[in-house]
This record gives sequence, C-alpha cells and structure tokens, in this order.
Amino acid sequence: MGYSQHQSFYLRDRWLSKAIKNIQTNNSFFYEKDAFEKVGLGKNMVQSLKHWIIATKLFEEIKEETIKSHKITSLGEFVRENDIAIKYINTACLLHYSLATNLNVSTAWYWFFNIYNETVFTREELLNELRNWVQKHEKRVISENSLKRDIDCLIKLYTTGGSNSDPEEVILSPLYKIHLLEERNGTIYKREPNFNNDNLMIVGYTLLKYKEKYQASSISLDDMVHKEELLGKVYNLKRSTIVSLISEWTEHPAYPAIFTRTNNLDMLRLPEISPYEFINYEYNRKAENNHGG
Repeated sequence: MGYSQHQSFYLRDRWLSKAIKNIQTNNSFFYEKDAFEKVGLGKNMVQSLKHWIIATKLFEEIKEETIKSHKITSLGEFVRENDIAIKYINTACLLHYSLATNLNVSTAWYWFFNIYNETVFTREELLNELRNWVQKHEKRVISENSLKRDIDCLIKLYTTGGSNSDPEEVILSPLYKIHLLEERNGTIYKREPNFNNDNLMIVGYTLLKYKEKYQASSISLDDMVHKEELLGKVYNLKRSTIVSLISEWTEHPAYPAIFTRTNNLDMLRLPEISPYEFINYEYNRKAENNHGG
C-alpha cells in the first residue's frame, strides 16, 4: 500500500492538463531530468504530479527493460477529450472515485472514504484512527509523519487549503468543487455533495465499475449504501439520495437500469454497457442539452 507519495502537494487546477499535454508529446516526459523546467513547476511538484496522474488512474506506468513511460488510460482519454481543465463537477468526481478506490496507491484516501465512518472529526482524531488501522493492516512500519502528511493533503485536496503568502498555494484543487469536506475552526465535516440527475454519469460510472471489477450484474440497495467502493461510502450519499438517483437511472433513454423492490430486498440490475461507454454517452447527451457536467 502507498503513503505520502504526493510530496505534501495536493493536486492543483491545471496540473493535469499540463501532464496530459506533455505526455502526449513525450510519453517518457516525467522521467527526464529537465521535466520540471519544461512544465514550469518545482522538482518536488513534478514528482507530486507524477504521483497524481497514477493515483487518479489517468495514466499507468509502463516499464520496458530500462525505459519507463506513461500510457494514457480509458479514463485519461475521456478527460483529455472532454474536460482537460477539470471544469465540471462530474469530471472532478471521476478523479475522486479513482483516488477513493485506489487502495494500493492512495491508501489513506481508500481508508477515509470506505472504512472510516465518522462524519465530524479533528485532524488529531483522524490521525489516531488511521494509525490504528495501518498498524493492523501493514506488516511494515509506516511513519506517523507519512500518515500526517496524507491527512493534511487529503483535507487540502477537498477544501483547497493554502496560504496567501505562497501564490502556488492559493490555487484551487479541482476536487474542491465536489464539496465533500468542510473545515471550520479546527473541525472537519464530511458532507453529502449536492447530487441530482445531472450527476447520473457518476452514479452509472461507479456502479458499472463495480460490476466490471466484481462481475456483479445486480447490486442491492443495502450494498450501495454500506459497501466499500459504492455510492454511500465513496460519495457519502444517504440512502434516500441513492434511491432518488437510481430511480432516475431507470428512466434513461438508452441504457436504463432496472430497480426491483420485493421482499425487503431492493436490487438494481445494471445495463450491459462499459463504464467508459456510459460516461461518453452521458457527456454527449448533456452536451446536446446544455454543455456541462
């Protein structure tokens, strides 16, 4: 599992577009000594960005003998073609989903959004709980400083963080717009984002990714609320919100899900379409109405 690989820098607006454009020109860009000069970031920031493109699953690392490079993923292609600047909430949610389900690379994120159940807490409480979980699940020793850096970075990623004394620090994180976390007077609140039928792309992507990974053609409402990697955990959505969203999906013009409510077992049967085909269809459908996300 992976900790504190972000060099303490949360992901900034425009970073991903810089990465995508430079890798498009040279897929070994991040392995070149002068990459930081070409991209206009500090050396540590470039190392951080190299981490974020893997953590968000926009790229995967390719190793061929002594040569390393990056290869764009299906998700990376979607972002490059449709929203390279991460302007829209739906695109930010796709990145968030990648982080929150990437156990081996962004372990603290997986733990925070899938395992940790509290919705009001301090950084100290969060550190204590993460430390306890890591001690139970890791054979190696993970330094407390690494865990603290992960917590600080995670909170900044969703609240923007930053300091007015450093111009680079005041740049927003692209994930701020989801409004999943809020920090007030030293207390952090996990929030339910304001999802509606405009976010059907994210609902479908999340459930279809689960179907793809676990070969699950149907998912129970209870699982959607309580199970790791699903809507209730990853996006902190209430049962009533999930019911409303999946009910909306049953009215989809091309790829409807089927929601069956019988014998206290509410099941959603998923359509036969890949997660990437679905988000491309949804993006184009929305673009026809009023381009956005």
